[in-house]
Formats: sequence, C-alpha cells, structure tokens
Amino acid sequence: MSRGRPRSSRNEPEQLILPPSPPAAPKAKTRVIPRPEQATRVSIARRAKPSVVPGHVRLTFTLDIPREVAERLSARAIRDEVNLEAVVVELLSAIGTKGR
Repeated sequence: MSRGRPRSSRNEPEQLILPPSPPAAPKAKTRVIPRPEQATRVSIARRAKPSVVPGHVRLTFTLDIPREVAERLSARAIRDEVNLEAVVVELLSAIGTKGR
C-alpha cells in the first residue's frame, strides 16, 4: 500500500483557497515642518557648490528681468569696473542687511 494523499471523507466539504486580503491602507505620514533656518541649510546643501572663496558658496540661476533693469545693472557694473554678478551680489547683500 503506497502512502499518497490522505483520504478525505466524502462528507467533508472541499477547502477553498481564498484570494489574498487587500493591503492595509497606508498610514498617514506625520510631516514635520522644519524651521526656516533648517530648511535653508538643506536647500543650500542641495543647490550650492563650493566656492574658491572660503565661507562662500556658488549658486547658479537665471534671472528673467526686464531689459531696462538688465541694462541699468550692466551700466553700473561697467562704471564700477566689476562684473554684473558682483553688482547683483552687492545689491542682495544690501537688502539682506536691511532685513536684520
């Protein structure tokens, strides 16, 4: 006599295989809103590149400004014998010190 599947009684119902249950609903993630100082550090760490000047970073972006403003900035840079970026940095620095 071979050992095969155990005989089931014909009176017992067949066991059905149920489909898998649906996945549980994802839990709502608790989002911590960082303080502006923390968000700033993260943003600069991602976007900025090291500068050759110690303590500075290099940010590259495009300004979409009116031609008249661009010409005034360029004229100021030519008068001051500096590049356009230096004029923009000077203006931004002046604004930054006013806000403190």
